[in-house]
Amino acid sequence: MRIDYDSIRAAVCTAFWFGYSPVAPGTAGTLPAVAVFLAIAFAAPAEYQTLLIGACFAGTSLLAVILGSWAEGNWQQKDPREFVLDEVASFFLTVLLFRVPDILVTAVWAFLATRLFDIIKPPPARTLEKLPGGWGILLDDLVASLYAAAALHIALRCFPSVFGL
Repeated sequence: MRIDYDSIRAAVCTAFWFGYSPVAPGTAGTLPAVAVFLAIAFAAPAEYQTLLIGACFAGTSLLAVILGSWAEGNWQQKDPREFVLDEVASFFLTVLLFRVPDILVTAVWAFLATRLFDIIKPPPARTLEKLPGGWGILLDDLVASLYAAAALHIALRCFPSVFGL
């Protein structure tokens, strides 16, 4: 039996085919990260949650850098829309930096803020897209996540009732 490594790479790059969504593939591609976060938050002991989320962030970031150049060659474009590992990593970064006691509130607000700032791409995110391969694909999303987490912390201070506090 022959292993089709390109199919495996494509499955990972697309967050197990969510990146093939015809509408908003980045948003659809973030959903598996939300599901993994919820599984960790509901099932893992509290003392291990940050470690597990950090491991998910580190693992998806590493895979995004490693597979980025392959993805650009495979889909014949810079930062192909099907490639959503960067969105997965950025969601994990947001929830690593921002969580409230209510797990579902955390998931919803982190998802919305991460997607909003990824779409807006405030400086220097857009500039970082120009870096080669996986670095350019990943780093703009991580900068957007830093903005998302900061905005969520500011919103929490100003409007705690929105977060159930």
